[in-house]
Amino acid sequence: MAHSAIAKVSVAVPVTNESSVKGSTFKTYSVSFGSKSWAPGYALDLKSNNLRLRKQSVVCMSVQQTTAPKVAVSPLALEDVKEPPMHVYKAKEPYTGTIVSVERVVGPKAPGETCHIVIDHGGNVPYWEGQSYGVIPPGENPKKPGKPHNVRLYSIASTRYGDHFDGKTATLCVRRAVYYDPETGKEDPSKMGVCSNFLCDSKPGDKVQIAGPSGKVMLLPEDPNATHIMIATGTGVAPYRGYLRRMFMEDVPTYKFKGLAWLFLGVANTDSLLYDDEFTKYLKDHPDNFRYDTALSREHKNKKGGKMYVQDKIEEYSDEIFKLLDNGAHIYFCGLKGMMPGIQDTLKRVAEERGESWDEKLSQLKKNQQWHVEVY
Repeated sequence: MAHSAIAKVSVAVPVTNESSVKGSTFKTYSVSFGSKSWAPGYALDLKSNNLRLRKQSVVCMSVQQTTAPKVAVSPLALEDVKEPPMHVYKAKEPYTGTIVSVERVVGPKAPGETCHIVIDHGGNVPYWEGQSYGVIPPGENPKKPGKPHNVRLYSIASTRYGDHFDGKTATLCVRRAVYYDPETGKEDPSKMGVCSNFLCDSKPGDKVQIAGPSGKVMLLPEDPNATHIMIATGTGVAPYRGYLRRMFMEDVPTYKFKGLAWLFLGVANTDSLLYDDEFTKYLKDHPDNFRYDTALSREHKNKKGGKMYVQDKIEEYSDEIFKLLDNGAHIYFCGLKGMMPGIQDTLKRVAEERGESWDEKLSQLKKNQQWHVEVY
């Protein structure tokens, strides 16, 4: 289902692109998407060279405009690094970060719980869009008495500037892991995911051990004219949220996106959609540069009348997708491992219908560094 929306704006953003000015100037907007609204309880304070957060009362007002102003970010020195930071902190000597906030980001009818978790790393664990953090939950590893738990990798869901735009935070999108007893069909609390439960249950001020960053496969190419086809299931949308904030929300002087970003997101139902308000807003503000399609398996039907999964939505637009790939588009896959067989089968069938060899096409995509996969 392609998304479209008429939005009313309610975000606090600086009216200048400069990171340091005399005094502090703010415009306040209110963002509403249908029945949902978002009004952050902070503003960007531009009195110092480093952006910092200041609590404020948000006044809502309608704004008629075609494109929302972008948000100034800092420090712009993060753009000067030529190579992605890798393993700044290792698992044996992790960095101790602080939980800033934990927010449930799915509705009551979503299967399971997913949380948006902001971590303060003080600017000490820098990363690039598409990388991952390792998290080490507290306690002893039951399989290795006296040893800490193993590291659990999570894709970072924010840009290098973080949700507070100051380069000091990173955001994780975490689904609480739940184990169901195959005999009873009921949850077994003794076998819950140790790390995901630790993160989802954490409170502001709690400490968290992080390692990394790691990963180069999902790095966002710096070409501002590139085409990006992004395919996700569930929390696999995390790196794409970072990509899209960099493309459409942040004012980065050296990165002005003029290409095409096309997001396919597969989840169970409407209540399971992650960051839908943000994506719908980009669709309204940047219709020439952003496309957004969802496959809701419990609500949508495929052409055969069965449940619609993300591969069905890909097949629906297969001609366009193949043409874009032929013209150099990057294609990304992120989510559970189980998503890939169905997608691969669909792409192979479509290729054969077009008289092409999928094996040869896939080999060429990998050789051209157009094929990016991160599944777990």
